[in-house]
Amino acid sequence: MPTFLLTSEPGRRTRLVALVTAIVLATGPVAVAQAPVSRSSADCAAHDEVRRALRVLTDRDGITGAAALVADPTVDAPCGRWAASDGTADLRTGRRMNAADRLRVGSVTKTFTATLVLQLVAEHRVSLEDPVDRYLPDLIHGHGYDGRRITVRQLLQHTSQLPDYLDGPEWEHPERLRHRHFEPRDLVTRALELPRPHGTWHYATTNYLLLGMIVREVTGRTPEAEITRRIITPLGLRDTYWPGDDSRVQGPHSHSYFTADDGRPVDGTAWNMTFGGVGGALVSTPADLTRFATALFDGRLLPAAQLAQMRRTVAADPDRLWPGARYGLGLISSPLSCGGTWWGHGGTVPGGHRALIAVGPGGRSVAVALNEVPASLQAELDFLDLVDKSLCENGSSERTPT
Repeated sequence: MPTFLLTSEPGRRTRLVALVTAIVLATGPVAVAQAPVSRSSADCAAHDEVRRALRVLTDRDGITGAAALVADPTVDAPCGRWAASDGTADLRTGRRMNAADRLRVGSVTKTFTATLVLQLVAEHRVSLEDPVDRYLPDLIHGHGYDGRRITVRQLLQHTSQLPDYLDGPEWEHPERLRHRHFEPRDLVTRALELPRPHGTWHYATTNYLLLGMIVREVTGRTPEAEITRRIITPLGLRDTYWPGDDSRVQGPHSHSYFTADDGRPVDGTAWNMTFGGVGGALVSTPADLTRFATALFDGRLLPAAQLAQMRRTVAADPDRLWPGARYGLGLISSPLSCGGTWWGHGGTVPGGHRALIAVGPGGRSVAVALNEVPASLQAELDFLDLVDKSLCENGSSERTPT
């Protein structure tokens, strides 16, 4: 059973019950305005397939709220950019879901972190083939782990064979830890106490905490400060920020929900995200994610050589993602029903938010927001179907994003 894993969320063993995953995303070469624009002309397509896919998630699968923001550079304004949503953003007030609200984006954060590391590679301050020990001497040792044999590339690609601290038994009930502060070094130390994973590819947020620690050693600044300075501020991502120890989401946002043991929906919006760090703590919006991905793929954030490295993939474990998914350096590729693949990443947090941004071969991009994690395999498949329909509806071009 695929676990659609991508995020820095705890307790993969209970993922399909209350948590799950992480993701984030590439988009085509057209910037998206800060506020999503809904269909405003009778001449624009109705996008019935996407709207039906959203209703399936809320009506059949019981997701509290779902929204999608789509941008197509091959279609003239205003029809080339539109949003659709279904369900509820806040169960207490009954406010409807929309694609403009902030949410916790989970492991979409990993693509930001990977971009920063590759910027340092382009500046010859970090090498993909360097061992971790060059930057963090003696941190990874004991219990069969050796930082002299693990490279920066392997951390980015999840081929380090390091365990995920989120697989520790204490994360079987993450809600018990929702207001606790965590330090990256402590989480890495905890991971090294866990058994070695099976297989050569194993998704672990541990890898990205280590990358953040490398960034700090190389730059003398926190990775959060560097991502803000190099990516968030220059791109004008006004709704994207690091929450730190603030368990609230600032500004307009959808609430998020998880299911308690007794079956009741619980508001999981307030959560200390220091456990995710640069592997999963960012708050953002669909519009900001699209703007970031656009800049990544049109060459504003990385030179061509480093972007090409980012898109060199290995096969991912289909039990942890899904059949056909491959993983690069902070990017996922996945086949589309209409041909070609989408590039992106996604994220899930235990409180219930899930984010995804993906770009298809024709440059059309979609950013998806849920405020409850799918609780069944069918719901996971319906989520992937929404992504597929958003990128394939009414056909797609053959151009590949560059």
